[in-house]
Amino acid sequence: MNPEKDFAPLTPNIVRALNDKLYEKRKVAALEIEKLVREFVAQNNTVQIKHVIQTLSQEFALSQHPHSRKGGLIGLAACSIALGKDSGLYLKELIEPVLTCFNDADSRLRYYACEALYNIVKVARGAVLPHFNVLFDGLSKLAADPDPNVKSGSELLDRLLKDIVTESNRFDLVGFIPLLRERIYSNNQYARQFIISWILVLESVPDINLLDYLPEILDGLFQILGDNGKEIRKMCEVVLGEFLKEIKKNPSSVKFAEMANILVIHCQTTGGPSGSCDSSFSSGISVFTPASTERAPVTLHLDGIVQVLNCHLSDTAIGMMTRIAVLKWLYHLYIKTPRKMFRHTDSLFPILLQTLSDESDEVILKDLEVLAEIASSPAGQTDDPGPLDGPDLQVRHSELQVPPTGRAGLMNTPGTKGLECSPSTPTMNSYFYKFMINLLKRFSSERKLLEVRGAFIIRQLCLLLNAENIFHSMADILLQEEDLKFASTMVHTLNTILLTSTELFQLRNQLKDLRTLESQNLFCCLYRSWCHNPVTTVSLCFLTQNYRHAYDLIQKFGDLEVTVDFLTEVDKLVQLIECPIFTYLRLQLLDVKNNPYLIKALYGLLMLLPQSSAFQLLSHRLQCVPNPELLQTESPWKQAEPLRRFTLNGVRPACIRCPVYLEFPPRLFEPLSRPDASFPRRPQAFALEADSGSLEMGLPGTQGP
Repeated sequence: MNPEKDFAPLTPNIVRALNDKLYEKRKVAALEIEKLVREFVAQNNTVQIKHVIQTLSQEFALSQHPHSRKGGLIGLAACSIALGKDSGLYLKELIEPVLTCFNDADSRLRYYACEALYNIVKVARGAVLPHFNVLFDGLSKLAADPDPNVKSGSELLDRLLKDIVTESNRFDLVGFIPLLRERIYSNNQYARQFIISWILVLESVPDINLLDYLPEILDGLFQILGDNGKEIRKMCEVVLGEFLKEIKKNPSSVKFAEMANILVIHCQTTGGPSGSCDSSFSSGISVFTPASTERAPVTLHLDGIVQVLNCHLSDTAIGMMTRIAVLKWLYHLYIKTPRKMFRHTDSLFPILLQTLSDESDEVILKDLEVLAEIASSPAGQTDDPGPLDGPDLQVRHSELQVPPTGRAGLMNTPGTKGLECSPSTPTMNSYFYKFMINLLKRFSSERKLLEVRGAFIIRQLCLLLNAENIFHSMADILLQEEDLKFASTMVHTLNTILLTSTELFQLRNQLKDLRTLESQNLFCCLYRSWCHNPVTTVSLCFLTQNYRHAYDLIQKFGDLEVTVDFLTEVDKLVQLIECPIFTYLRLQLLDVKNNPYLIKALYGLLMLLPQSSAFQLLSHRLQCVPNPELLQTESPWKQAEPLRRFTLNGVRPACIRCPVYLEFPPRLFEPLSRPDASFPRRPQAFALEADSGSLEMGLPGTQGP
């Protein structure tokens, strides 16, 4: 730069400082420029203002010297700050030299250019919208900049520009679409992210109707949908999902004809993980087939649709939104054409079960809706009992087995096949029990699925189907489980759901009093399987107010191997007793005379625990029990209230409203067959004896044997 050249009205000191290699000196020069321009603004001296901007642009920002270019950039930013609301009159002159520096080879200079443009845009706000296309063009290049500092600076500028567009109603969408249509075909992943983020912003602005221009960018969106980057694909799925919402809201304004060809072309494109899914199109199978050569109603080619949907659901490479869309289609088809769809259920069922392991909760919810519809649809009813009722029920070792007919509870309900239906939900079909068996198989083979999503899946099924049937069927299946550790874990999971989930409120109330034959049947069914886990069995007795039996079971805990896991479960049971679900139990502690075995059972739990926080919690609770002297009870050998036995198949007197007391045989616990086992070999060893297949129960105040 020529030192003798006249840069007036810039002083020689300002010029020297702008050319200095130190940022601090260039910043001092910028402050002087800001002061100078403010004076010109006060004097309304537009000639001198333009002269300063032109000098900073031509002689500094576009100079061959790198320090001069940096000085010119900070000087232009200072001019914009000094101009304030008047900066809109000079935006073209301020922006163009800064955008030129976006292409500079020096990454530090590109960063300074971002900084300068940020200050210019921040001052001008909505006045920059007429220059939006050149700003967008420059930012789209910086989005893929290799320097992280430059990318960070461009992201700040990008967010500022998005805020301005969102809050303004003067955005020129018509003028922007050609640039968007051109840039959407970029192959750079960062540029694609930049494009998608802007489409999302524009779609969210109420005054901007991007749906009118969807045909112009739809092909580019489908190109991005095939990107190798998972994050980019997810962003693109979100964009397409938003457009789909708009299409549903405003179908009359959608240009379907213009988008149809684009959709057909992309459906026919083979290659990648979805190549096999597209074979139906290349082989001539059409989703819609004309009924005749004349213009007639279009019939649905269900086989082709199911083939494509099944293939896409099997493809692990497709995104979340696509999987949800497939499941929505399947659910819709099962609702609208159930009998035709049930011909395809055997092929769909395995992949639907596999989809329960999906990482997305939304996908699992939709998958459960489809499975629930399959399990409860009347179209799935069959007169053929199939494998559930035949003699060939035994399967390979470690596989879950279907209990034979004739067991207690709903298994004895006339007109049922196994546990296919119950009086409360007569529409349960043959797929219901098959679903329960395979779901438990999946939990057994994928313990992480049970641990992470097990409670979520079962709770949702209780909402979609009948909770009583879910628990009844799972309890019956687990009774035959050979893997005792899994059975114990599964029972513990079911018990936790039963005691804590809001979805099970009605079922808990049904079990709490055992007033009906159905509730007694359910309790007996649960009890047999709950015996896989001693602590859950006690909690079930607490829930059903069988306090004497709970006390007797706790007395038998001395015969078990007391492990850390066992004590942990006792600890959790104590925590549950303090929860709202057992409020009625805690209030019954006030009636010491009529609930001695409840108090003794709680003291039994206290004696099992080491002196931990749970011990202190339960101890403090028991200290609140009134009149400790009343805790003394008569010897069981001098029973003042003998028991009269009756079977579940008999009729219980309606006038008796007290809790049911259960009897257990002398050898309630069998010796453990393995030294490392912490529960009996078979659950029947921890269960009640029965006469002629019926569970015996006793009521106080009746004649004993």
